[in-house]
Amino acid sequence: MPDFRAPPFLRAHIRDTLAFYAPHGFDSTGGFYHAYRDDGTVFDPLIRHLVSSCRFVFNYATAYRAFGDRADQTRTAHALRFVRDVHRDPVRGGYDWTLKWRHGAGGAPSMKIDVDATRHAYGHAFVLLAYAHATLAGLEEARPLIGETFALIERHFWDAAGQLYADEAGGDWTLRAYRGQNANMHMTEALLAAYDATKEIPYLQRAITVAENITVRQAALTHDLIWEHFDTQWQVDWDYNKDDPSNLFRPWGFQLGHQIEWAKLLLQLERRVNAVPQLAAQASWMLPRARALYDAGMGPGWDAQYGGVLFGMAPDGTICDSDKYFWVQAEAIAAAARLARRTGESRYWDDYDRLWTYCWAHFIDHTHGAWYRILRRDNSKIDALKSPPGKTDYHTMGACHDVLTALDEVKR
Repeated sequence: MPDFRAPPFLRAHIRDTLAFYAPHGFDSTGGFYHAYRDDGTVFDPLIRHLVSSCRFVFNYATAYRAFGDRADQTRTAHALRFVRDVHRDPVRGGYDWTLKWRHGAGGAPSMKIDVDATRHAYGHAFVLLAYAHATLAGLEEARPLIGETFALIERHFWDAAGQLYADEAGGDWTLRAYRGQNANMHMTEALLAAYDATKEIPYLQRAITVAENITVRQAALTHDLIWEHFDTQWQVDWDYNKDDPSNLFRPWGFQLGHQIEWAKLLLQLERRVNAVPQLAAQASWMLPRARALYDAGMGPGWDAQYGGVLFGMAPDGTICDSDKYFWVQAEAIAAAARLARRTGESRYWDDYDRLWTYCWAHFIDHTHGAWYRILRRDNSKIDALKSPPGKTDYHTMGACHDVLTALDEVKR
């Protein structure tokens, strides 16, 4: 086995994973392709998903900052233009959720068709994240778009009464009834990136508000665990998607990976808040809550028989979805490393090592590169579609970047 804690291994794994997308990914007419089989070939050349479009910006921006290859900065700019020029609706504002990008024939321009104009806070969080990381990668044209996007999100999604973000609107910006924690979790991630890119404290203050309201206030309604679904008054909706525990964006049950992902985000938030004297007093709850949420995910989630972290747990504590998802394992790796560095406790490094050992054996494709998306409980493959729309290995490469950052932060 490699030395999973060694920076050279982590950097090499980022490069190897990103290389999976290189042979077939770049679309010279705009953006990157979004639908890959296990061998890297594209199974749908038309589909474009807002989340994938933004995650390609993140992938290449973070690669450029890590390795300094100008080609990655150029790819970042190419991905950024597709978000701005194609997903964005210049008439009504906001960004289209999905579309098909039809290549022009005979010299005709490419165009978008079959547009789903639903406005998702989750998707707009990734737009904010993309603009922030593009700015951090030296694309100054993205800097003013951070404030513009934040203002758009505040105007259309901020629920002042609930002090959280609403979830979904139609193309005319009429809000729908559903409220969810997932959009708020990724909004917190995006707000931290916006703060990193601008050093403007309001982004950090809003991240504190959202994080505390989800991980403390809302969790208090559901046994101190993070539930996914709420009504317009932010009361728990126990039945939303009860018959669909594997729904891609809104599964029923406690997502064990989200308990762990929030643990990681709280540690990222704590570090930034502690560095701002006027905010530091607000950080005291973050580490204890991060530890509790991590244990709440890893405790019932770790599969002692087959390895890996299971996906979903019902309110009665039974597992309602025993599949293994790539992003859950990746977020657990990042959270374990951050907790190990933050606390000095060896148990977190033990988790880190066993997670990597499991993923190295089962999730990582050592022939073609990148990570498989979903495995059954016994670690058999679900299908041969490694990276359908929405994936892009943002979680896996992001975890490696995050571990490298945690290791470097301790040195400083």
